[in-house]
Parts: sequence; C-alpha cells; structure tokens
Amino acid sequence: MKNQKKAMLFGLITVLLWSTVASAFKITLSHFAPIQMVLIASLTSIVLLLGIAYQQKKLHLLKQYFVKQPLFYLTLGVINPFLYYLVLFKAYDLLPASQAQALNYTWAITLTLLSVPFLGQKIRKKDWVAILFSYTGALIIATKGDLLGLNFESPLGVTFALASTLIWASYWIINAKNNNDPIISLLLGFLLSLPFTLVATALLADFNFNSVEGILGAIYIGLFEMGISFVLWLMAIKLATNTAQVSNLIFISPFISLFLLSAIVGEEIHPSTFVGLVTIIIGLVIQQINWRNKRRTATAK
Repeated sequence: MKNQKKAMLFGLITVLLWSTVASAFKITLSHFAPIQMVLIASLTSIVLLLGIAYQQKKLHLLKQYFVKQPLFYLTLGVINPFLYYLVLFKAYDLLPASQAQALNYTWAITLTLLSVPFLGQKIRKKDWVAILFSYTGALIIATKGDLLGLNFESPLGVTFALASTLIWASYWIINAKNNNDPIISLLLGFLLSLPFTLVATALLADFNFNSVEGILGAIYIGLFEMGISFVLWLMAIKLATNTAQVSNLIFISPFISLFLLSAIVGEEIHPSTFVGLVTIIIGLVIQQINWRNKRRTATAK
C-alpha cells in the first residue's frame, strides 16, 4: 500500500546514509587500495543481499535470471560494482573527497547525453541549460575556480571522477529495460563480478587485509553504499504517492556530505567546491522542473 510518510522517511534515511559514504571512502582509502575496498565491500553486499533474497524466498530466481540472460547480467556485474567502484574509489584516492563526490553528481547529466544515442531520446532546451550549469559547476570544482587558467590540481583524478559518471550512467542505460526483481538482479551482478574483482586484487594490490579500521570501513561501504541504501530507496519509491518529493531529497545529500567531510575527516572544503556544487545542483533542478505544467498553473491562476 502507498504511504507517503513512510516513503519520505525511508528516502530521508537513505539520503543520510549516502551522505556518510564520502567520509567512509576517504578514511578507508588511508588503509586499503581501491580494489581491496571493492572486494571487501562487494563481499559484504553479497552476504546482505543473499540474506534479503532468502528472507523474501527469491533465491531460486538467481538461476532463472542467469540462464535466460547470462551475458546481460555478466555485463551488469562487470560495470557495477567492479568497474564503477574501482574507478570511483580511485578518483577519491587522487582528489579531495569533497571534489570527487561533487563531480560524481554530474552523472544524471551524463545519463541525459547517453540517452540520446542509446535510448533514442531527444535533448530538450531545459536539458541543454542543465548541461551548461552542471558542467560549468564541474569545471569550477576541478580548477578550484580558476576557469580562465584551467589549472587542474589532479587532471587524472578529475578524469576518473568524470569517468565514473559515464560508467554509472551506462549501467542505468543498460538496465533500463530490465523488468526483473531489482534486488535479485543486483545480487546476481555482484556475484558475477566477484571473479573479476579477485583477479584484479591479485594484479593491482594483494590480499593483505591487516587493518581493522580499513576492514570496518569497507564493510560499512558494502552495507550502506551498495546494499541497505539501495533496498531502502526501492522501498521509498514503491511506497511513494509523490515520487518527485522523495527524489528531491537527493539534493540534501551532497551538502550534508561536505559538512561530515569537514567535521569527521578534517578536510578543508575549498569555497569553489561549494560554489561548483551549488551550480551542479541548479542544473539538476532545472532538468527536473516541469516548466510546461508550471506555465499551465500560472495561466490558470
């Protein structure tokens, strides 16, 4: 049954959890390499999702989905969690977390651009305005406000951050027509990605997990970035009578995240990061506003 109050509560809890993960990323990166974090976090999410699937009596769907679409789910798994989080964690490794998380918020704009060639959608006028705002914001963050000088503190870090938006948007493009159970689909992708993560860990790092703080941090990421938040957000959307109200809660997250990065990690938030983030959020809001309905309402009054 629909319940907007519960939907808003689940949405708010999810947003608060998302707000903590940038700090968790940065703290854990001081102990482990990005691929080591991916491995522990993925294993944690697998255990969590297996428990949920078992409780919902849906474990049998794993084999059913895989037999029908093995390549599809293998592709999803390679993209998320393996490739996406490896690239994202590397961005956080090279950049201040405040910059990396702000740049990552442009993924919705990247999704708009990719929807044109892959989903046959058209870019509307407001989308172009949103794109202009969002990528201007990204440029402000990447150059620390030096737009004319174009001096990037870490060009490679910026590249990884923007690449993560491309990978994440691609994941949703590929997943757009997947009508199967979302939790089972996510679990299957995580299971199929595990061999790739294990091989990459052996090649890029090692299996020396001798930091308790690092392990706890990666487990936290697996639970609250990859697992529980996904389930809570699905519940919020399912219960919502007004999905837009729930979705708009997302805009709170980056600002809470900046506060936590300053308070917990002790990271200095450059003024240009805040300005750039606000510019990105403006672009995202412009993209969501239904101007036609706004004009109709104004005319009716």
